[in-house]
Amino acid sequence: MEKSSLKFIIGSLLAVLVGAGVGFAGSQGGTKFNGVSIMLLVVAGAYLIQWIAFVIAYRLKTEKFYDLTGAITYISLTTLLVLAIPKIDDRAVLLLVLVVVWSARLGTFLFTRVLGEGKDSRFDEIKVSFSRFLLTWTLQGLWVTFTAAAAWGAITSSVRKDLGWLAVIGLLVWAIGFFFELVSDAQKSRFKANPENEGKFIKEGLWAWSRHPNYFGEIVIWIGVALIALPVLKGWSLLTLISPVWVIIQLTVISGIPMLEKKADKRWGGQEEYERYKKNTPILIPRPAKK
Repeated sequence: MEKSSLKFIIGSLLAVLVGAGVGFAGSQGGTKFNGVSIMLLVVAGAYLIQWIAFVIAYRLKTEKFYDLTGAITYISLTTLLVLAIPKIDDRAVLLLVLVVVWSARLGTFLFTRVLGEGKDSRFDEIKVSFSRFLLTWTLQGLWVTFTAAAAWGAITSSVRKDLGWLAVIGLLVWAIGFFFELVSDAQKSRFKANPENEGKFIKEGLWAWSRHPNYFGEIVIWIGVALIALPVLKGWSLLTLISPVWVIIQLTVISGIPMLEKKADKRWGGQEEYERYKKNTPILIPRPAKK
């Protein structure tokens, strides 16, 4: 086995171990099925779905249903969790609705976009390598586990409390995040669909207030979910609150913004209009642009 391939295989194993750790923490004090934590079972399911999809995707050398698979994973597993718990309460139903609405909207949007563009250029080199492509799908299993951890932990928790003021605040926070993500994605899609904007960058609508308003929305969505989940989390299950922290780190440090900023700088860097936009517009948290 080549050294590079071994590196990606080890990366996949580490991703599984980290996800299992989050699942174990979230399972503390949670519901069990035949003596096995439902939380751990659903985490295992998150990886299993990705690996099944990977086998098909690798044979076809396609990445077109990568994001769609992620959305299906969120929807199917969260639904199964709610159906599996002995007593379905308002918090579980609310978290289910929020996760399903978010994942269905975003998954459909991303799948439609990749179909329209014909491919996702990020996968051009990745999809021809078994080990590297496997790592990418395994990391999606980790992504699903981390982002949904707080919601899953709360749904499976043995603690039951009525929805209170924190849940109301969480719902309002989630709604703000969903608004930003939905509207900014729609604005960018319309902008790119206009032939007159060929070769240009978007700086209108919410994009005049932030260079990445969709990512701002994504982060706020999961902060809202964590606030709703918090009252029924206890002990080690509190570690599932890593959910919004993971989303923040992933989008602002690991990939997301750094990758897109580098791509934009390469394409429009040095152009006066772009440099002015970059100087006067916040990179993430929206505010009116400087004049």
